[in-house]
Amino acid sequence: MSRILPYPLLWVALLAMWLLLSDNLAPGQWLLGAVVATLASLAMRRLQPPRPKIRNLGAILGLCGAFAVDVARSNIAVIGLVFSRRRPRPAKVTIPLELTDPNGLAILSFIITATPGSAWVDYRSRPGSVTVHVLDVADKEEWGRTIKHQYEARLLEIFQ
Repeated sequence: MSRILPYPLLWVALLAMWLLLSDNLAPGQWLLGAVVATLASLAMRRLQPPRPKIRNLGAILGLCGAFAVDVARSNIAVIGLVFSRRRPRPAKVTIPLELTDPNGLAILSFIITATPGSAWVDYRSRPGSVTVHVLDVADKEEWGRTIKHQYEARLLEIFQ
């Protein structure tokens, strides 16, 4: 059954959404909705990320702690920047990465984007680099070193 419908709950949700949006419960809409839901469920199987191979559970706690501290610091820095009325020094910072695991890269992108004042802009797999937009940065190299040592090193411990 999982070969035909790899995600049965997704299939039911898509069929229900199709019927709700079409506002028609005719047999043709049921059939068309079932076909669309089946094709979408099969396509979803191809989008499934690889299963992570976690190598160091202790590093996860360190990563979560570092992330929590950095989010708090970044919130304070952004609030300080807003109330000081000082002009921000935005910059795009390109950081070379050793991390190649798709799950680790996804977590790194979440961490960077969820931290106030920074956003993941671009990833290049060939040179292995990420470009990050930073709201206010005095030293680009220092900011890149912080990402590498604070997050990439821990993610390498966890996933590679």
